[in-house]
Amino acid sequence: MRILFLDLDTLRPDHLGCYGYHRNTSPNIDSIADEGIVFDNYYTPNAPCLPSRAALVSGKFGILNGAVNHGGSTADMDKQGPDRDFRSEIGTQSLFCMLREAGFRTASISPFAERHSAFWFCSGLNEMYNTGKGGMESAEDVTPVVMDWLDRNAEGDNWFLHINYWDPHGPYRAPDDFGNPFKDEPLPAWITENVIELQKNKTGPHSMQDIHMYDADPWPDYPKYPGSIGDMEGARIMMDGYDCGIKYMDGHIGKIINHLKDIGVWDDTAVIVTSDHGENMGELGIWGEHATADAITPKIPMIIKWPGKMKNTRDNGLHYNLDLGPTMAEILGTRKMPSWQGQSYASVLESGTEAGRKELILEQCAHVCQRSVRFDEWLYIRTYHDGYHLFPMEMLFNVEKDPYEQNDVAGENPELCVAASHRLQNWHDEMMSLRRDALDPLWETMKEGGPFHARGHMKKYLERLKETGRTSGIEELIRRHPEEMK
Repeated sequence: MRILFLDLDTLRPDHLGCYGYHRNTSPNIDSIADEGIVFDNYYTPNAPCLPSRAALVSGKFGILNGAVNHGGSTADMDKQGPDRDFRSEIGTQSLFCMLREAGFRTASISPFAERHSAFWFCSGLNEMYNTGKGGMESAEDVTPVVMDWLDRNAEGDNWFLHINYWDPHGPYRAPDDFGNPFKDEPLPAWITENVIELQKNKTGPHSMQDIHMYDADPWPDYPKYPGSIGDMEGARIMMDGYDCGIKYMDGHIGKIINHLKDIGVWDDTAVIVTSDHGENMGELGIWGEHATADAITPKIPMIIKWPGKMKNTRDNGLHYNLDLGPTMAEILGTRKMPSWQGQSYASVLESGTEAGRKELILEQCAHVCQRSVRFDEWLYIRTYHDGYHLFPMEMLFNVEKDPYEQNDVAGENPELCVAASHRLQNWHDEMMSLRRDALDPLWETMKEGGPFHARGHMKKYLERLKETGRTSGIEELIRRHPEEMK
């Protein structure tokens, strides 16, 4: 048995052909989808990068593993405390530990552990190859390492290889000689002149006038990732830059597929294609960032090609990335780790039988502090720290009718907000009953000054708002964040 795990950073599913995208960004990924199952409602419970992979590898929600932020004490997993054994829980029960226990030689090609000082990610890995640029790798940095490993190992048996590509992550950096295959293709239809006009004066990091988080200073080395967007042409530069990153990466994935076919092991290799999080491209007024707990940032692709299992099918159930471990354990006939909270959907792979959840709880604590509930056709978002975006405390979107989150209907549906809030409270009570202490990592984040990417920036940002004529939100920002004015 061979398992290839393609971990494609910052890849939103609806920018892939197999998820209905009108641009030809992903012919090679689409070919994998033709041989497997495409999951249409797959989410990380904790976004963005570090919290997402913490949930995946630990098999636990961030509220229990403790890693929910990009800095501060809540960027680290919780200490296990007095019940820690010679090896810690993550040191014996990670996703990779399960695979090694099942007899796999486990390897990873990724800079992630070093990028985020998240060395727990290496637990259970026999081999770790750091591509060395801290997430600024392009595919041409990664693929030679992959090919070298495959040349030495692919014809063997019982291996698991995790490959981490970063090309869709900002700043978008497909090489100049790659060109722009999308220069004559339309933008997604929902992005209109009216949308651009409505967003021009929005406040907050990665809004149209502040693409580089808190300013629009040019980055000469990254022309595909502009500092600001002023019109439809600016939106095109941003969208084309993101899509070029996907297309460029997809070409390198094609090289891996062809290599495995050439040596005769492709048909017997399981392939998992997924991501850590998506990328907002105008939703909630945020461009080129993964900064919220909405229906865009936490939603990720999941495509599974598994020898002898279902092919060319789709699943519409609600799933978390932490459900992958129990699913693989069931398929492989090995044990589910005791600490895992995931729910197996192996029946979907075996027979197409529905195995989705009734609801999902989603969280973001690195750019904002939000928790959300995804249920039926709805997404309810509760904001605790707005990350300077001036979000209301409650938002509600019908994500089936309004997938790009243009119409907040919380005010029109108070009963749905109450019901969603009740679901969130029930989940929170259950999770807190399982913690070793009474500390909620979201509120620990708030006590330490809020999400990492919105700490200590407000005074400077208020000056930026004055310079750009966006003064209407200044008074409210000061009211909401008085601690930032000290």
